[in-house]
Amino acid sequence: MHDARPDPDALIAQLRNDEARALRGKLRIYFGASAGVGKTWAMLSAAQRERAAGRDVLIGVVETHGRSETAALLVGLDTLPLRELAYRGRTLAEFDLDAALARKPAVLLVDELAHTNAPGSRHAKRWQDVQELLAAGIEVWSALNVQHLESLNGTVGAITGVRVHETVPDTVLDEADEVVLVDVTPDELTARLAAGKVYLPQQAERAAQNFFRKGNLIALREIALRRTAEHVEDDVRGWRVEQSGAVGNGQGGASLQAWNTSGAILACVGPHEGAAQTVRTAARLAGQLNVRWHAAYVETPRLQRLAAAERDRILAVLKLAEELGAATAVLTGSDVAEQLSEQARRLNCATLVMGRSEPVGGWRRWWPATRVSLPRALAQRAPALDILEVGRADSARRLARTPLNTPRADDDDHEKAPIHWPGYAWATATSVALTLLCTPLANVLELSNIVMLFLLGVVGVAMRFGRGPSALAALLNVAAFDYFFVPPRLSFAVSDVQYVLTFAIMLGVGLLVGQLTAGLRFAAGVSTSRERRARSLFELTRELSAALESTQVVTLGAAAVQGHFGGHALVLVTDAADQLVLPTEPPEGFDAQVADWAFRHSQPAGLATATLAAQPWHYVPLKAPMRVRGVLALSPAQPRWLLIPEQAQQLDTLARQIAIALERVHYVEVAQQAVVEMESERLRNALLGAISHDVRTPLTALTALAESLQTLPPEEHGNAARAIVAQAHELHALVNNLLDMARLESGIAGGAVNLRRDWQSVEEVVGSSIRAARTSLGDAVVQTALAADLPLVEFDAVLIERVLVNLLENATKYGAPPIVVGARAEPGTLVLTVRDHGPGLPAALLGHEQKLFDKFTRGEAESATPGVGLGLAICRAVVSAHGGEITAANARDGGAEFTVTLPRREPPEPAEAQL
Repeated sequence: MHDARPDPDALIAQLRNDEARALRGKLRIYFGASAGVGKTWAMLSAAQRERAAGRDVLIGVVETHGRSETAALLVGLDTLPLRELAYRGRTLAEFDLDAALARKPAVLLVDELAHTNAPGSRHAKRWQDVQELLAAGIEVWSALNVQHLESLNGTVGAITGVRVHETVPDTVLDEADEVVLVDVTPDELTARLAAGKVYLPQQAERAAQNFFRKGNLIALREIALRRTAEHVEDDVRGWRVEQSGAVGNGQGGASLQAWNTSGAILACVGPHEGAAQTVRTAARLAGQLNVRWHAAYVETPRLQRLAAAERDRILAVLKLAEELGAATAVLTGSDVAEQLSEQARRLNCATLVMGRSEPVGGWRRWWPATRVSLPRALAQRAPALDILEVGRADSARRLARTPLNTPRADDDDHEKAPIHWPGYAWATATSVALTLLCTPLANVLELSNIVMLFLLGVVGVAMRFGRGPSALAALLNVAAFDYFFVPPRLSFAVSDVQYVLTFAIMLGVGLLVGQLTAGLRFAAGVSTSRERRARSLFELTRELSAALESTQVVTLGAAAVQGHFGGHALVLVTDAADQLVLPTEPPEGFDAQVADWAFRHSQPAGLATATLAAQPWHYVPLKAPMRVRGVLALSPAQPRWLLIPEQAQQLDTLARQIAIALERVHYVEVAQQAVVEMESERLRNALLGAISHDVRTPLTALTALAESLQTLPPEEHGNAARAIVAQAHELHALVNNLLDMARLESGIAGGAVNLRRDWQSVEEVVGSSIRAARTSLGDAVVQTALAADLPLVEFDAVLIERVLVNLLENATKYGAPPIVVGARAEPGTLVLTVRDHGPGLPAALLGHEQKLFDKFTRGEAESATPGVGLGLAICRAVVSAHGGEITAANARDGGAEFTVTLPRREPPEPAEAQL
């Protein structure tokens, strides 16, 4: 039978998503094919209707472009003053993000979503300001043209011939709650342009001749309609997926579960300039198919020597892929096809998107290495992989180079290698040395052996200095062998044609050895870098597992991050008020406000991010499973490392490990505090319960007896006085126990208890204890079992007497007569015992007898027997102060027996004792 019950995990995930969505503001985008279609007018018209309905509508920034009809709609709407920024001698007016957050209206209008903010703003792009507003729970309305979508940048550029530099990631449009299409026909838009309703007359004339041609407008309109339809399709698909697990929704939710998705997409990022178009096409295709996608760049030994500008372009393309929603990776290997096919299999990608290769002309078409193209090699290695080649879009804008121009020194990221002249010098010197060495051996060794010596020299140079010097060594060795050893000697002429084959083999072997050695060095460098990343992560995890305090986690985490990335690292944690604790002496360049922003918004900020990228520090929130535990601040030795996906992932992993360790330590401290609070509460309840019974009872009896003296006949006054004395003794004993316990506890806590040790007679102490406890003993029979040869023992007689008195009173309360007090001497110890013949220890304490000696612990939780449970605790404190031990157990023939073991030494001679 089909189980129609919903998946609990899916329901929990849906509830979490609904909760997050409820806290987040809604985004409405007015979407159009081009400027002038009426997006701002439609947005302001809707704002006027919302204001009339009573909603708090605020204009953050609106561009009217001088249109009177649009400006008329501003009447009656509150407008937020713009923020002025000084830049290169000019004053720029920008949207005031902080003022909008403080005002927090119900609806905020932020026009021109693709606008680039002025330098010095918190975010580089306005759409990033909108994301922060949405996170604060503010509903935002904005406007966007189709040419500003990042994935369509190349397509629109190819159609219109105009490069658009201000773009918005497609995810912003995809995640919008509402997309309102504002559409007009091309003829109507052209008429509006001619009437001056779009631009000023001079601008309108130029626009009509370039961008606003009818063919361009028709194509842009089609793209806008298709993109809007895709968003609507996503909404329908999301609704169906949401309903697929519903039960009893009345819409056949169970029948909606048959959803199939195609495999993921892998975009191949190459070193050519068209890689950005490849990434955009892959993003568009992934959006249309509703599948996840990845981007990968394969770094070969040849690409490792690219110039810095070319490597910056590759990193910019990878950054673009991340902004468009891809998971990026940098692969290393000499075979690009092998690496891509393996990555596609590992990620379960069904389609590979790559740029179209340039046609190979001239003699290169016959070179074996170029005859097999990359698509063909991929088809041979992965026959089931769909390969899509993307055409070039020369009109697409070029990505800006990364501003991080600091040199790099990581194995994963090398600059173009400079020419190592010492290596070439060593290659020349090696060839000369081999020639001088082999010259006197020319008449002794065969020429084949001399060839082996020269090849050995090539191998040595290749192992030490790499490909270039080894190639030079191979050429010099061939020339030296021909000139000095092949007849006719001292001439490059060859008497035997077979030596030409020898020269070719020598040269080929030398070049091959150099190539193989360079590949081995490249692979060794990659392996070393991976091993270093894995080792740093392993060492941090191992050390954090033993950390028990947050200060240890902070020290270990900062040291691990600084050891991997160099530079300076700080781990900032929160205090009890959940506020970020900032360093008292912040290092140079550290900005506390940026760190606090990253903590409050749970987003990276600073260097190599889209938020305050001009900062010299990189700030990463420490996200633990429950909440953000702090911020990791890093000023790396090589800032460009942060643009490499592997290094960025390593930093995120280190930050996650630190955050998890901080959360673990936090909950350890919470658990310890909870245990302390529980124990304190237990002791408090026990103390209050005991005092409320055992103090109130004698006080009540004393009050009643004192009042009865007025009415009792004179002959009964004696009995009443004796009863008053007995109750006063009980109250006195109770107060003494409390005071003794406090004194002993304070002495133990302070490190020492003031003991008045002296050589004492055990018989006398036992006798005085029985006499002191006689009031509590009443008519109970007390017997003694003292050894005849008891020696003198050194202890505090008053405290040991107190121990015996408490044990006798305990035996009277919970046991039965006769009570037997015993003492015997054993090697190095004195053993005192007090036993009764009652029911013995409670069954609940068997196996846990030491609990009897805890404070406020009684043999019976609910009992009319007086006592607060301090007598045995005092006994243990006194015995422990003497260095002894006290235990409790059931006697063999019934009753409970308490044993006190005190350390002893041999008593001194009588003359010494008198001293």
